[in-house]
Amino acid sequence: MQLGVVGLGRMGSNIARRLHRAGHHCVVYNRTPKPVAELAAEGLTPASDIPDLVKKLDSPRAIWVMLPAGAVTEGMIDAMSDLLSAGDILIDGGNTFYKDDIRRAKTLEAKNIAYVDVGTSGGVWGLERGYCMMIGGSKAAVDHLDPIFKALAPGLGAIARTPGRDTRDRRPEHGYIHAGPAGAGHFVKMIHNGIEYGLMQAYAEGFDILRGKAGAALPETERFALDLADIAEVWRRGSVISSWLLDLGAMALAEDWSLASFGGAVEDSGEGRWTVDAAVEEAVPANVLAASLFARFRSREEHTFGDKLLSAMRFKFGGHVEHPVNPPAK
Repeated sequence: MQLGVVGLGRMGSNIARRLHRAGHHCVVYNRTPKPVAELAAEGLTPASDIPDLVKKLDSPRAIWVMLPAGAVTEGMIDAMSDLLSAGDILIDGGNTFYKDDIRRAKTLEAKNIAYVDVGTSGGVWGLERGYCMMIGGSKAAVDHLDPIFKALAPGLGAIARTPGRDTRDRRPEHGYIHAGPAGAGHFVKMIHNGIEYGLMQAYAEGFDILRGKAGAALPETERFALDLADIAEVWRRGSVISSWLLDLGAMALAEDWSLASFGGAVEDSGEGRWTVDAAVEEAVPANVLAASLFARFRSREEHTFGDKLLSAMRFKFGGHVEHPVNPPAK
């Protein structure tokens, strides 16, 4: 199947690579030429600009936009909508706010262009592990794109099947789901990321307490010099709190138990705030998720070891590099 891919950053390039390896034909474009040249050298079709990308795709076209949420994605979708034809499909695979998806879908529907939003989880590991995808859009558009989603998804793998799912949709256990109409995919991904904040915060606080057990403020007879890397490793093996986030934390601690290369000023990319906003709109108590968001705000004023672990996990799964809140004057 043909697919245009616009935005070749940490995830966009690997999405194109994974599809190419599965036998799909990808036409790729990026504002800066280096990633386009790299993918062209691997056999993918380069485009010099958006009109060139559209020209190199057969109708009906499908184009996946993988850009930062907000004005950049908005501008790109507006520009492409003027170049596309009735029956074409625009896909936003970034972390767009779901209400923007609803608005865009309605606007594009007037031009008979389908809009599909894909909440995409997998980070920098997606090329090999596959991507978990939460998809919003019309049934016709999502079904048409199924070969793309199936190739990107992890598949069954070694995870045991859940009892009682024999008569249900098989796509979720392969790692992708049609969540509902436009906006539903990004809404589910938004809540996914809000939960991620809470899970990461729980690990961060727990390991901070473990590290603090050697502190001088405690009676000497009650101090333990605990090996955090070994604790993380043993918890990965059969523990009820094992997870991929713990795997990544264990990796970071094994590389440097002090996490000295991480400052601990933890950024938030928007989804945590939107999750809390949704909880307020629905009058749903979200104590843990709200507290984990506020903990990130606090981390920019004072940093703990737990904050460093948060930064380490964000770097491991998404390549996120935390920036100093107050960079030194030049």
